Amino acid sequence: MTAPLLTADAARYTHLLFEWLALATGVQLYRWQRRRAGQPAMLQPGSFAVVVGCILGAAIGNKLVFWIEMPHLWAAAAKDWRLIASGQSIVGGLLGGLIGVEIAKKLTGITRSTGDQFILPLVAGTVVGRIGCFLAGLHDGTYGTPTALPWGVDFGDGIARHPTQLYDMLFVLVVGLLLWRSRAALARHSGLAFKLYLSSYLAWRLLVDGIKPLPFDYGLGLSGIQLVCLLALAAYLPAVYRNVKEVQAT
Repeated sequence: MTAPLLTADAARYTHLLFEWLALATGVQLYRWQRRRAGQPAMLQPGSFAVVVGCILGAAIGNKLVFWIEMPHLWAAAAKDWRLIASGQSIVGGLLGGLIGVEIAKKLTGITRSTGDQFILPLVAGTVVGRIGCFLAGLHDGTYGTPTALPWGVDFGDGIARHPTQLYDMLFVLVVGLLLWRSRAALARHSGLAFKLYLSSYLAWRLLVDGIKPLPFDYGLGLSGIQLVCLLALAAYLPAVYRNVKEVQAT
């Protein structure tokens, strides 16, 4: 299969368009869920702080993890400051958004869990965003390594590669569906569904990034994103395990 071929400029603008579509889709789905649940609007003081914390944290984490993934570009960024704002990382956005939300909750005194309502927006946003990644092809850097599998995609260089963008879309859709089907049981522990979503996505990226080109080897063939996923899982899984045991005990 051959992907649509775009010029570098067309790929950049296409990717940007789908980034904004992903963000807009996620925000609207979050608002829809709150209205459906009869909860205060996003502009209420506490809710607004959580949303702002999520957006700011995601923006910072997005860039930070990209530069962890691509440290060999630091020298070029020193010569052209515009490069500092380039690059995206879903893993960085997720982790940064999580940290931003927790900081906002501490500052505003919110103790309830707020994560479960982010799952649907994250699934939809990831799917929309990955469409842009797929269309951008070789200009995006999210494609996989060469493969002989029948669904390999030629992104314009004559080499069939793993369409890892499509793999990502399929994974979040499957996880989202499983969590939706288990929502009654998971509702007994607010926030557990989000913890399961985040930990499963981190584990997935640790696995699937093994079939992507390695931009910088941190050792043992691990990329920067894989290293971040490992550290995040080590810190996050104990809390997930405790919550799962609590649900099983009730």
